[in-house]
Amino acid sequence: MSRRNQLVESPPYPVEKTLRELGANLRCARIRRSMTVLDAAERIGTGPRAVMDAEKGKPSTGMVVYAALLWLYDQLDQLSEVADPSKDIEGLALDSARERQRARKGKGMDNDF
Repeated sequence: MSRRNQLVESPPYPVEKTLRELGANLRCARIRRSMTVLDAAERIGTGPRAVMDAEKGKPSTGMVVYAALLWLYDQLDQLSEVADPSKDIEGLALDSARERQRARKGKGMDNDF
């Protein structure tokens, strides 16, 4: 008996919405390039169903399909900006709040030789 992944079955609404937007953007990029689903699938080395699922924003579609489509449409550089640690405002704030504070002063020099 296998367990179904609840995240794939019913992702949080903001995740689902973002995937649908990404899919629509990928579809727009394909159409602007006058490519069919089959053309895109062949060029990235997958089947047409994977491309169609990505364009629908299906959560079960593998990240590699999304990345390959971005590569195909010459937009892969945008993916490297996702979760960029230097742009993670909340993470940077938390990290700086946790910076170690010196607990005690140093002893200084001892003249006892």
